[in-house]
Amino acid sequence: MILDAQPGIEVVAEAADGHRAVELARRLRPDVCLFDIRMPRCDGIEATRSLAGPDVADPMAVVVITTFDLDEYVYAALRAGARGFLLKDAGPELLAQAVRAAAGGDALIAPSITARLLSAFAGTGPAQPRVQPIEPLTEREEEILVTVARGRTNSEIADELHISLSTVKSHVASLMTKLGVRNRVEIAMWAYETNRVRPR
Repeated sequence: MILDAQPGIEVVAEAADGHRAVELARRLRPDVCLFDIRMPRCDGIEATRSLAGPDVADPMAVVVITTFDLDEYVYAALRAGARGFLLKDAGPELLAQAVRAAAGGDALIAPSITARLLSAFAGTGPAQPRVQPIEPLTEREEEILVTVARGRTNSEIADELHISLSTVKSHVASLMTKLGVRNRVEIAMWAYETNRVRPR
């Protein structure tokens, strides 16, 4: 009801459990999937991994919501490929922002957990060392990397660095290619896990 009331957002399907949600998403190919962490038959993490995980050839945009403010849920959801993570008390405006951000290739994580999440990324290294890019990042790409890791949108980066929106998009695409990642969340995770960026 909240999303259907938002201009420019249309709910194309609803599902009673995770398996059905994955089936519908694969058939209908919506711009964004919105999953609860706790769903019958297949939870939100597994559903996200099925549609947006590392082994998915054509990943879909997923936003995960939950009533449980637990770090392991956040980390698991982002590792599974989610582009956004919200608590259910985030409110209609933030929910709509998260859906629109995911549809546009951006990521939105609930502000209440962002700082803690990034601290966790910086404080615990990955299971295996991150592979450094074969082709070194340019000075501008390093700047873009930091702003993406700080959660800035493309428009905010363009304003902050005084460059065009298309230039930002080009650099972000180049970063994804060089780092071997598929979305902005993974760029941010790479930046924190390689100590390119540290929590403030």
